[in-house]
Amino acid sequence: MKWLEVKVTTSVEAEEAITNIMHEVGAGGVVIEDPNDLKMLNDSEWDYVDPDMIVNSDKVVISAYFPLMPNTIDKVSIIKDRIMGLKEYNLDIGDFTFETSEVDDDDWANSWKKYYKPFKIGKRVVIKPTWEDYKPEENEIVVELDPGMAFGTGSHETTKMCIEFLEDNVKPNDVVFDVGCGTGILSIVSSKLGAKKVYAVDLDDVAIKVATLNVKLNDLNNVEVLKSDLLHELTGKADLIVANIIADIIIKATYDIYEKLDENGIFISSGIIKDRKDDVLDAISKYFDIIDIKEDGEWIAILSKKK
Repeated sequence: MKWLEVKVTTSVEAEEAITNIMHEVGAGGVVIEDPNDLKMLNDSEWDYVDPDMIVNSDKVVISAYFPLMPNTIDKVSIIKDRIMGLKEYNLDIGDFTFETSEVDDDDWANSWKKYYKPFKIGKRVVIKPTWEDYKPEENEIVVELDPGMAFGTGSHETTKMCIEFLEDNVKPNDVVFDVGCGTGILSIVSSKLGAKKVYAVDLDDVAIKVATLNVKLNDLNNVEVLKSDLLHELTGKADLIVANIIADIIIKATYDIYEKLDENGIFISSGIIKDRKDDVLDAISKYFDIIDIKEDGEWIAILSKKK
């Protein structure tokens, strides 16, 4: 089968939004090359990526693959339009470039997997691609993940910082809401850290499908995946809410998150570019006490507690 490769060069800030667009339009797979992540991970003890991928650049390259069919060109136009529409949400797409080329099945369908190896986040969590073998150390928590289908592999700074906060804040018998769950990685980690019940919500059909698959891969029966516009479909209250989404959505949802948390509940927020740090802190601090702020690359994560 022939495939159309759609390759986009963009900013770090727009990475997750553009990746989501690719999936929503029907990509069969997406590969993200973020040099900042790769340089950092290459220095660690984890064999995560080939050194050849380390380059001196602050740009992100997103490659998406679509079956070559009569309507594929229409999809390309839709992708372009939706990416340009991100400017309405104050997302900087950087020195944007867009190119397409035809490739064969074998050129991408499996070769991208060589870049993904087991790697550790925080003190205990290990992200393990499903096709890799790994023998865990004592007390390590292994998350089985298929990162080729949706964003949220654990390698992105925002995901890593959320996991580090979850390690220190999820308590036995907690109820956790994961808002904008993507692959479900934060929900899976919360469950394996001891949460009693986890609700993973996303508005994107692809994310719902992939999160459901990854929950099954990890054999978890206490994680429920729901399609929801933010918190709208969630009933009851949570002990902890994690939202790895963009700054504007966090600002918009802050009061609803406050209302959905039990007394002294914990709110972990990320997906926030540094330039929006003050805006988000202003919104959160109206209803929450700021406990800690992590910074990694161009991103921040905020740990807060309900007032």
